[in-house]
Amino acid sequence: MELAPIALFTYNRPYHTKKTLEALSKNKLAEESDLWIFSDAPKSSKDEDLVQQVRDVLNPTGFKSVHVVKREINMGLAASVIAGSSELLNKYGKVISLEDDLVTSPFFLSFMNEGLEFYENQEEIFSLSGFSFSREFMRINRPDDSDVYAHYRPMSWSWATWKNRWDKVDWEVADYESFMKDKAKQKAFELGGRDLTTMLRNQMEGRVDSWYIRWSYACFKQSLLNIYPRYSLVNNIGHDGTGVHKSNEVRDVFSHQDLLLSKDWKFVTNPVVDKNLVSRFNEAFRPSFMTKLKRKLLIER
Repeated sequence: MELAPIALFTYNRPYHTKKTLEALSKNKLAEESDLWIFSDAPKSSKDEDLVQQVRDVLNPTGFKSVHVVKREINMGLAASVIAGSSELLNKYGKVISLEDDLVTSPFFLSFMNEGLEFYENQEEIFSLSGFSFSREFMRINRPDDSDVYAHYRPMSWSWATWKNRWDKVDWEVADYESFMKDKAKQKAFELGGRDLTTMLRNQMEGRVDSWYIRWSYACFKQSLLNIYPRYSLVNNIGHDGTGVHKSNEVRDVFSHQDLLLSKDWKFVTNPVVDKNLVSRFNEAFRPSFMTKLKRKLLIER
């Protein structure tokens, strides 16, 4: 099996970056993997010290090779992810991607690489994620549950894909105006979560700068699915107000310690979407009343 390169995107969180690298270097396939780290430049003078602190820890050991790309101008997260991922996909044909606040199980790289190989020729699969919500939240405790499940929505908290899927993305979202006039399409898009249409509107009207929502929309347009592990191999430690996308609605469901610590999974050919699992998953992204009100006021301005 030819291993996929790892893309790690960093900015101004040295503590989180160090934790991410420490865990990643302990992965079973780390010594056979090429790691590419993309370090964005400071947006303003107030970030210069933190960006430098991040760059000071970008010297991990335990990988086959380490390539550090230090941007000389600030690209922002969206442009950085699109540019870095495109570069590696054009070169290698597949990629495993992480941001700087994800602590992985030692078997994360094994799961992602095996999944990339297993689903490569099943083109109805758009991407894989190493993250899943806690087993208590998802209520996946029965012994007969599958080791993986499918969802309409891709995940940004660790993902992997292939060049021929990435090339399907229209980053300009040329059909946005017609989509916003079609309530049926919006309802179908929101099978992946009721926040998606609002997120796309915010992107297209300049209120956010998100590669992820455009990635999600491309998945929806192609009617593709995404693979998640029954038990998570990734813990998100970034919901502490330090990230680019800060949140005042931190919920324990986003962060958990029950990571899969053994090589124990079996992939499923032609996975069927379990509506109960999708419903539970989407609950994590259900906006609160205050969030809905803030969005409404923002849109009506």
